[in-house]
Amino acid sequence: MIAQPVLLAALATVIDPELRRPITDLGMVESVGMNDAGHVTAVVRLTIAGCPLHETITRDATAALAKLDGVTDVTVDLTVMTAAQRAELKDRLKGGAADRGIPFNAEDSLTRVYAVASGKGGVGKSSVTVNLACALAAKGLRVGIVDADIYGFSVPGLMGITQTPTRVDEMILPPVAHDVKVISIGMFVAGNQPVAWRGPMLHRALEQFLGDVYFGDLDILLLDLPPGTGDIAISVAQLLPKAEILVVTTPQAAAADVAERAGAIAVQTGQKVAGVIENMSFLTLPDGSTMEVFGSGGGDILSKRLSQTVNAEVELLGQIPLDVALREGGDAGLPIVLSAPESPAAQALISIAGKLAVRPRGLAGMKLGVTPR
Repeated sequence: MIAQPVLLAALATVIDPELRRPITDLGMVESVGMNDAGHVTAVVRLTIAGCPLHETITRDATAALAKLDGVTDVTVDLTVMTAAQRAELKDRLKGGAADRGIPFNAEDSLTRVYAVASGKGGVGKSSVTVNLACALAAKGLRVGIVDADIYGFSVPGLMGITQTPTRVDEMILPPVAHDVKVISIGMFVAGNQPVAWRGPMLHRALEQFLGDVYFGDLDILLLDLPPGTGDIAISVAQLLPKAEILVVTTPQAAAADVAERAGAIAVQTGQKVAGVIENMSFLTLPDGSTMEVFGSGGGDILSKRLSQTVNAEVELLGQIPLDVALREGGDAGLPIVLSAPESPAAQALISIAGKLAVRPRGLAGMKLGVTPR
């Protein structure tokens, strides 16, 4: 007969698909035991009744236990946490604090926050955001996306997400796709219903996404902003003052002029511009030559102008070519960095992600809890 510690060690390999932590760490294992015939019975607590991923938990727990030598059969029974157990879970996730506000503003937060902005719509900002997120996650980083484009939300479709977020009382668990945690207003509206909100409601929605959604300890959080310098851009500066701005533009000079305003807002908000990304840079023709469909030089012009405006070097992080596979990946919910990683567009996006990934999560100014002797 296998001892209970060994059975629990096997269940410790089972990761909750929403919280992304072992079910043993989350207090989800109520009991586990084995009889003389080798039959293992485990009782697992779900966070809420009707948990949408209960089948995944059952399958993974069964597989983990079945691997042990001497196990002949496995039964996993599901139950639901009591209110007290859910409260204990929330305290565990939040580090024992009842209300920590926006965790990314905490002194001990090491998450790098990038607000992906553009001067106008149609430059591929959302596609760039989801592909960067997936490329960063593929490098082993813990990544989240907040779809802050309330009126023009598109991230769930681009990521292939149809699942609605799970609520544990007031805490919201974001769906996970391609190892990226995602939250969007599109997950809360029926069909293609428009969102007709004024500024204060937009601010409150963003505040709730940042404060009530449990992302856990992320390495990088990406915000897909609406085009321009309106309410959401101002709210991001207020709610996430340490966020850095990534400006997406096309090569067209006129587009660079408009995009400059999106980056120049950093002067007013005190934020840093992390870099410029030029999308739709050129089209490779069948004979191997390239066509500059939208002109050339816009990204370079923008990086130089923003460098002067913010009085700091703003790098042109990369140029992404036009690629049918990029559009196809977005339509299919499988970003091109995963569906066609060897394509020129994917390689450009992966290169940009690499530049963002190597930036260390800084410890400057943080308390280390060390007393000199």
